[in-house]
Amino acid sequence: MTSFKIKSHAKLNLALNVIGRAVKLHKIESLISFISLHDLIYLKKIKSNNHKIFFTGKFSKNISKINTISTLLNLLDAEKLLNNQKFEIKIRKNIPHGAGMGGGSMNAASLINFLISKKILKIKNKKLNDLAAKIGSDVVLGLKPGNTILSSNGKIKRFVNKKALYVLIAKPYFGCSTKLIYSKVVSFSKSQFKRPQQKMFQPQYLKALNNDLEKIALRKYPKLNKIRSFMVTLPKNIFVRMTGSGSSIVAYFHSQKDCSNAYGQFKRKFNSHWCIESKTI
Repeated sequence: MTSFKIKSHAKLNLALNVIGRAVKLHKIESLISFISLHDLIYLKKIKSNNHKIFFTGKFSKNISKINTISTLLNLLDAEKLLNNQKFEIKIRKNIPHGAGMGGGSMNAASLINFLISKKILKIKNKKLNDLAAKIGSDVVLGLKPGNTILSSNGKIKRFVNKKALYVLIAKPYFGCSTKLIYSKVVSFSKSQFKRPQQKMFQPQYLKALNNDLEKIALRKYPKLNKIRSFMVTLPKNIFVRMTGSGSSIVAYFHSQKDCSNAYGQFKRKFNSHWCIESKTI
């Protein structure tokens, strides 16, 4: 049977403000980009009573049997949206778990996008957004990957990426607990992205922003602070910022050459830590 290959790109929070608390979750707003780093999803239709899901690759260990892909397929089956079709899905994990890059959520979003594009899944926008929310709060961001502004009211505005930034992403051997990081938030920021604009993705604008979760993570994980302190000293970086609730720290550059030079310096200092070059798409 025909097998399909789907790219599932990692996302980066260029900036993140925690501006309040709702009943269950915190209210946040964020500037988001997607990068060339991606997981690979291989999919084919099978004759079986059940879907089959496999994870491979360096970052495939310790993924629960209940994951974003199994949750998505269970929801689609429950609503009879797949017309009793079953699939074998193999995911090669290139995006680390617990990195703040939304690997699992983007896997689900990428699979949804594919199913819609092939007209296997026919679903209206309202129901699509409800489906995404049931899987995870980040899933909706990956339904149309690109430069994205998430407002505090949940509205999403997308823009064309006019100029790529090159990124050096470093992650220590541990991940950060999202639940723990958010539990330590004691103060809130004022909203800055109520009126989304293309200019918010310009480097000089981004440079002046923050990730409200970063200071909490750095206090909780001193080794993370050591990584960030070194990355700030890398020549010609525009700015350095944690993505999401961590544990990845990202340095941004105008050119691939500057990013590659920084990669070499980082690996000489922190050879045991995962580190990769990528760029925004």
